[in-house]
Amino acid sequence: MPGLDYAQIVARHRNYFLSGATRPVEWREQQLTALQTMMTERADEFYDAMWRDLHRNRVDADLTDVKYVADEAAYARAHLRKWMHPQVVSTPLVLAPAHTKVRFDPLGVGLIIGAWNYPVMLALSPLVAAIAGGNPAVIKPSEVASLTAEAIARNVPQYLDNKAFSVVLGGVPETTALLEQKWDHIFFTGGPSIGKVIMTAAAKNLTPVVLELGGKNPTIVHSSANLEVAARRIAQGRWMNAGQTCTAPDHVLVFKDVAKPFLEHLKKAVIAQYGSDPQKSPDYGRIVSTRHFDRLVNLLSSGKVYHGGQHDRNDRFLAPTILVNVPLDSPVMQEEVFGPILPVIEVGSVEEVIGFINARPNPLGLYIFSEDQSIAERILDATESGDAVVNDCTIQPLIHELPFGGVGNSGMGKYHGEWGFRAYTNARGVLYHSTKIDLGVRYPPYSEHQRLRGLIGLLPSQH
Repeated sequence: MPGLDYAQIVARHRNYFLSGATRPVEWREQQLTALQTMMTERADEFYDAMWRDLHRNRVDADLTDVKYVADEAAYARAHLRKWMHPQVVSTPLVLAPAHTKVRFDPLGVGLIIGAWNYPVMLALSPLVAAIAGGNPAVIKPSEVASLTAEAIARNVPQYLDNKAFSVVLGGVPETTALLEQKWDHIFFTGGPSIGKVIMTAAAKNLTPVVLELGGKNPTIVHSSANLEVAARRIAQGRWMNAGQTCTAPDHVLVFKDVAKPFLEHLKKAVIAQYGSDPQKSPDYGRIVSTRHFDRLVNLLSSGKVYHGGQHDRNDRFLAPTILVNVPLDSPVMQEEVFGPILPVIEVGSVEEVIGFINARPNPLGLYIFSEDQSIAERILDATESGDAVVNDCTIQPLIHELPFGGVGNSGMGKYHGEWGFRAYTNARGVLYHSTKIDLGVRYPPYSEHQRLRGLIGLLPSQH
């Protein structure tokens, strides 16, 4: 947004924060209620914007964006006082009389950089965490989903405290200018390459970050899996939002002895979900831009099309597509697909699966379909991922109590529910020690250095 003085915006929010206005539980509850009200009263605006940006139907828009944010704000408000309550911890007897506790103090002014694939949730779900933690924030929605970004910018000032919250529209120049400011926290959702840029900018001021970076989420279909159920759930997780989901299955590792029947079940699941002509389905989304469309169409040559492959550039339509005979060094296996193309690769053993996963960067999600629990636990024990689901996929962010986030290449930091509150607060240990009883009174003269040497000997062993 040309002409904006970003330093002045940050300074205004920081002064408001330093005044103590955002700390009281009452202010936080009011803002969470206001956010929930905004998502309820302005729902139609957000539905319309996401339909035009992404062809997102209302069921999916509620599941992942509009109602999702409203519910998350309500959940945070309901649990906020419990989260804020200081935790009392035990104090060594030799320090008596004293007591110790852990406070959860706000970090300060945060920057939230959203993503276009879930343009409401990925801009406003971190805002729920910021509010719960007692922090002001500047929100930078993705310019790629431009109509949804405008809806956020239009409505946030009408509902939330303008002294604490601002929305900045724009692209790379605006984001770059924002990153030059001094922040107390940065939250970014996107890919690893831009995540490194964000982290480099944050490092200049040692600013804490939460990075949600996605990745190539492997999905294992073991011989013991219920193939029909697995195919149906994978189809839902992969092709919702036309595959533009960071938690979606990126590729399937199916055991050879069940590969053929699984592929047939997967094909039937796609047809059942979107019909024989998915371009006419009111439930099937569109690729967000022609640039992303062209990238995805180029990936179709990475293997043999088992099902789908139809595309229409003018409509930004790419059909749900299953690829087989995919070489591991093909382009579709070198980057996160982030679209409606699903490579299916045959494997021969659990050891091969584990080796395959560990040879690649840590994914955001790992999905295992198996009726043999020991197989699932064996894979979980031998691999790493941000999250994991057994016998389902993609749905883990819907559970408020679960920490959501990546590890290694797929990100750092967790949020949602109490985990988001913790991400936006400083766990501050405080010792309250009395001066009424002091060893120096009984054994004069007794320096503080001598007192501390004595305490070292009296404190309980950590071994």
